[in-house]
Amino acid sequence: YFMKKRVDMIGLFVSDLPALVNFYKDVVGLNISWDGEGPYAEFDHEGIRFAMYERKMLPQLLGQDPEFPRKLNGTFELAINVGAPDNVDKEFERITQNGGIPVYEPRNEPWKMRSAMFSDPDGNLIEIASDFWE
Repeated sequence: YFMKKRVDMIGLFVSDLPALVNFYKDVVGLNISWDGEGPYAEFDHEGIRFAMYERKMLPQLLGQDPEFPRKLNGTFELAINVGAPDNVDKEFERITQNGGIPVYEPRNEPWKMRSAMFSDPDGNLIEIASDFWE
């Protein structure tokens, strides 16, 4: 049989939910209407849902103790498209001046995009990239 599948949500397991929600809301610029309650918060986002869950609650949820990366998390990235190539430079400057931790400066990629990377306070990698150009 065939079952249609698609990625529906990306969830981050975070060390300090209120702090990370505020970072993604105030620094990255994602919208959220979270009441500050509970171990779960979901951002207002079209397409793939984006949510966070408190790490301290995971042992109870999973029935075992998970481990987490320390320092820079090289296991995945979140990629955010910012449109025009010049927007990458503007957003990188704004975000790193407001708490984003620089990983690499804006640069032109051989696949015809401009990109830059920073991390959030938990060390998760976030790429900001432009649309492709001809």
